[in-house]
Amino acid sequence: MKNLKGALMFGQSGGPTSVINSSAAGVFIEALKHPDKITRVYGAAHGVKGILDENFYDIGKEDPKELELLKYTPSSALGSVRYKLKKAADDETDYKRILEVFKKYDIRYFFYNGGNDSMDTCNKVSKYLAQNGYECNIIGVPKTIDNDLCGTDHCPGYGSAAKYVATTLMELNLDAKVYNTGLVTIVEVMGRNAGWLTAASALAAYNGLGPDLIYLPETAFSVDKFVADVKGVCEKNNNKCIAVVSEGIKTAEGKYIGEFMASATDLFGHAQLGGVCFSLAGIVKERLGVKVRPIEFSLLQRCAAHLASKTDVDEAFEAGSAAVRYAIDGETDKMVVLIRDVKDGKYHCSVELVPVEKAANSEKTVPKEWITGNGTGLSKEFIDYALPLIQGEAKAPLENGLPRFARLKKVKGGK
Repeated sequence: MKNLKGALMFGQSGGPTSVINSSAAGVFIEALKHPDKITRVYGAAHGVKGILDENFYDIGKEDPKELELLKYTPSSALGSVRYKLKKAADDETDYKRILEVFKKYDIRYFFYNGGNDSMDTCNKVSKYLAQNGYECNIIGVPKTIDNDLCGTDHCPGYGSAAKYVATTLMELNLDAKVYNTGLVTIVEVMGRNAGWLTAASALAAYNGLGPDLIYLPETAFSVDKFVADVKGVCEKNNNKCIAVVSEGIKTAEGKYIGEFMASATDLFGHAQLGGVCFSLAGIVKERLGVKVRPIEFSLLQRCAAHLASKTDVDEAFEAGSAAVRYAIDGETDKMVVLIRDVKDGKYHCSVELVPVEKAANSEKTVPKEWITGNGTGLSKEFIDYALPLIQGEAKAPLENGLPRFARLKKVKGGK
């Protein structure tokens, strides 16, 4: 729908990343350049929940310098949420409330920044508003360290998290081998059904300081095989071995190893995975009698802005900025995607749009042909794919020797 004039609403959803705020900066800075089309710019507190609760901020009252600093500020500056909208056919309550709020504040542009479930929210809201005759251009802005959104070559957030995983594993490799006694180190990396982030540990191996074994959820996991693999490495390396496992590794029957330890589920019904490395460490110690150290990267891998990739920061910003330009031009019910192009051996990235429903509730996994070493390694094709995404540095300026992150005033929005 072209020639729309009204306010803009932006929300963040799902797990944060070190560059999700860079996309927010892209949306805000670009939107504020178009007062002829966008009358006010709002940021929802805690995603769609902030819209339902009529709790959002007037971004036009923020210091432009602080908006620039969002590029280098990790986590979700507006607050995130895990809130799943029911199907409108089953329960219209939330949809009616969203429509009510949008009408009240004349919201004509809506941008939602997140992963699979967030794109599902985007798609549902877009379809409902259209069915009820309310004109509003809606664009999804991709985000996830899991890199599992369909339709895009890669996701903002992945490159920086991958850089953290690879860098930290190189450092661990050096530390774990300083003593003349044996040590098995088992590292757990995020990733439920897609092993892109765990695969990033292969970048450390490419630089000569990586793990000996890598296990992705794309390949069926056997505890017995794992112990045998570790034993084989130990026999060659003076009882020293570094293994990296995804939190989402599962048996041939599809049972998550982490579910054996999980006692809760999240709001989307997913088992709260984690602790896989501790379970495996106990098994290895019992069966092999070696010293074992389990390490779970946990939240560190998604908030490590001090190791952010400049490529990732720049692309995240452009994804947000492009979303605004596309919406002003009349596009709606779409998601911004990153398109890879290699010219003369050099990596280039551009942006396009795909229907948002293409990314909603679907997952892109690591190609099986990229998994090598009987399920314990990655091919050169993966290295060629991931290496361009971790290039460059983009850090916050320092204040008292520490990062100076954005400090938003968060003035409550209103008419």
